[in-house]
Amino acid sequence: MSKFFKGVILLALAAFASECIEFVVNMVLARELGERGLGMYMSILPTIFLIVLLASFELPISISKFIAEKDKRYHLSMLHHVIKLTIIFTAILVPAAAVIIPFVSVFNEYHPLLRWVVIGFIPIVSFSSIARGFFMGKHQMGKIAASNFLRKSVQLLLLVVLYQAFQFDVNTAVFIAFCTFVGSEIVVFLYLLNMFIIQYQRIKKEPSDYVSGKSVRQNLISVSVPTTALRVFHALTHAVQPFLIKGALLKAGVPGEVATEHFGMLAGVAMTIGFFPSFIAHSFLIMLIPTVSKEFADKNLEELRRLLQQVFFVTFLYGIPSVVLFYFFARPLTEVFFHSTDAAVYLQLLWPFFLLHFFIIPLQAYLIGLGLMKDAFFHSVWSTVVSFTAMFVLGSMHSLQMDGIIMGMNMGAVLLAMMHYVTVCRKIGLTLYLSPAKQFN
Repeated sequence: MSKFFKGVILLALAAFASECIEFVVNMVLARELGERGLGMYMSILPTIFLIVLLASFELPISISKFIAEKDKRYHLSMLHHVIKLTIIFTAILVPAAAVIIPFVSVFNEYHPLLRWVVIGFIPIVSFSSIARGFFMGKHQMGKIAASNFLRKSVQLLLLVVLYQAFQFDVNTAVFIAFCTFVGSEIVVFLYLLNMFIIQYQRIKKEPSDYVSGKSVRQNLISVSVPTTALRVFHALTHAVQPFLIKGALLKAGVPGEVATEHFGMLAGVAMTIGFFPSFIAHSFLIMLIPTVSKEFADKNLEELRRLLQQVFFVTFLYGIPSVVLFYFFARPLTEVFFHSTDAAVYLQLLWPFFLLHFFIIPLQAYLIGLGLMKDAFFHSVWSTVVSFTAMFVLGSMHSLQMDGIIMGMNMGAVLLAMMHYVTVCRKIGLTLYLSPAKQFN
């Protein structure tokens, strides 16, 4: 487990630096795009992430799980099959996207070239996923950490250079923001491709055994399909959420432009600050999926119990002080972005949402590693139904408006955290107090 925590620390340090840069990126976006532009940017971002998600087909997770569970002599054969599968998948997805995306009405109010930038982004995501999954499964977290840091650094550099060198109208400025995002991903792709080729040449020199393409496809699909379904559901709900929130506010009597501005402050300011410490949770996620997969395949339940206790202890150590800081220093933190008291109030009210998500992220990694992807999916469905219903009903009330939206978000986080927690504890033989169950088979 010392290797596990070394990997987490390495990822966390790189992620901390990346989050600091992301913080500055959002500051630049907030000031250059303005309230309306930031609202537009945050509204379309979930839709683009949905397309990117489909392009990745959750290969990083399924490949890392396969690499962690199987002997290394099968890795070369597996990679051959994965590369062929990705080529076929991309060859189908890109033309399909080129036909469908131009008719997606969500893009109508944005720069006309944005659709084609997204389509060109698809193969970059697909092939980057192979390298990410391989390095995750091999526990070569230095390369993952370097790629994450490189992405944010390049994006910030491009944003600063372009916004300082040129003046853009709002629509063009939003388009440029997406172009810098894609540009940074291209640089990361080239880095990962170079590292992967070096590793691939080394593997070719080692003894290897053949594994059938059918076996590889079954292993990958058994993980990729449910996890992709889970991520697609999350992406769809995040894509719908801006319109649900604005719809509820309109029903409560808030003007349309004001509703967009409030969503921009919620997603672009309060959420950016509140999720800042989640770089530690995401570092756990990357390390936990292959680690839990291997330990569960070896039936090492005692190690899984001990690891969950340690992960929760670390999460308490950083989670509680973080939300306390957000609550009492909300105004100076949000004023870095906007001189608006609304964003500060949103940050204060969302503290349960942020704290619980620090636990939800590693719990989801446990569910994937334990092969409980379907449970994770149904938990998300139920919590989202409850959350969205509450958000719309409460947010539509004139007396609550944004307060009602935030109450619904908090309710969903409580329900999701509890369902994940109970399921994981039962699977590995822990009581709800994280002590070993007396009778466990």
